[in-house]
Amino acid sequence: MSPRQPWTLDDLAAGVRSGDRRALARAISLVENGDPLSYALVRELYPETGSAFVVGVTGPPGVGKSSLISTLVRHIRTEERTVGVLSVDPSSPFTHGALLGDRIRLSDHFLDPGVFIRSMGTRGHLGGLAEATLQAALLLDAAGKELVLLETVGAGQSEVEVIGIADTVLLVLMPGSGDSVQALKAGIMEIPDVIAINKMDHPAAKTMLNEVRSILALDRNREWRPPIVLTEALRGENVPELWGKIEEHRAFLESNGLLEERRRKNLAGEVFAAATSRAKSHLQAEVAENPELRRLLDQVQARELDPLSAVREILEQVYGIDDGPGSKDSTDTH
Repeated sequence: MSPRQPWTLDDLAAGVRSGDRRALARAISLVENGDPLSYALVRELYPETGSAFVVGVTGPPGVGKSSLISTLVRHIRTEERTVGVLSVDPSSPFTHGALLGDRIRLSDHFLDPGVFIRSMGTRGHLGGLAEATLQAALLLDAAGKELVLLETVGAGQSEVEVIGIADTVLLVLMPGSGDSVQALKAGIMEIPDVIAINKMDHPAAKTMLNEVRSILALDRNREWRPPIVLTEALRGENVPELWGKIEEHRAFLESNGLLEERRRKNLAGEVFAAATSRAKSHLQAEVAENPELRRLLDQVQARELDPLSAVREILEQVYGIDDGPGSKDSTDTH
């Protein structure tokens, strides 16, 4: 295809199916920008997805996630399995994706035809970053990537939404980091399936290992106990062992019929999340353009009208939803 000739839906679909890097790069750009062609493309390819195993990699900034992913990719490639990496940065309005340092750490793999690496940011996608990431992961899946690694830059709400599409979640922590301690306190320990404590040579590594283990012991109801692995990403120490634990979690999910259940739950969650995001955008636009609805907000701000009464009126006017006392929605306790 000529570089100047625009991609058609058929060209893109065929290119993604064959694993063509240019087609895949173009397709993900369309997804990031919320281009209508991206919706048609994902719709076309969606029945052919469901084969890739998705690993979400999260944790506070600066703990060495990119270095660890780079080493994991190197190890996975020794098994001759293909990999897609999506590095997701919801916090960077300037770079629209992971910062240069992340790309440098992953640059060893750029020339490997079995690895596809992409940084993703919020850009203009209406449904939010989680939706854009889901669509990009589906494209990598359709392109035949056996494993997809999703890296998030932090451990906040946006990141939790993004890794909500993962089959296995790897939490990376670093000893001696205030952020890591805050992550423990914030209840993030409910998220991971496998935990890596990176920079194992740090004097506080063993202490942190014991702290994390004691926090995990508080949750006695989990069938799967997240294993904790001490790693040194730059030297590749214990990275094969870490990957082994991720594989063990996959085997656990598959043997108990939980993988399909998790994927069904994740996809249903994505449908609701995308619908909620769109409904919110539509609602905000309606209120901005309708003087009567804006007046309701003014009344709330002046404390002349309570917020829930304003909500009822807005929902009734915009969506025709009766959310008042006695309605089915307001009396349903389930």
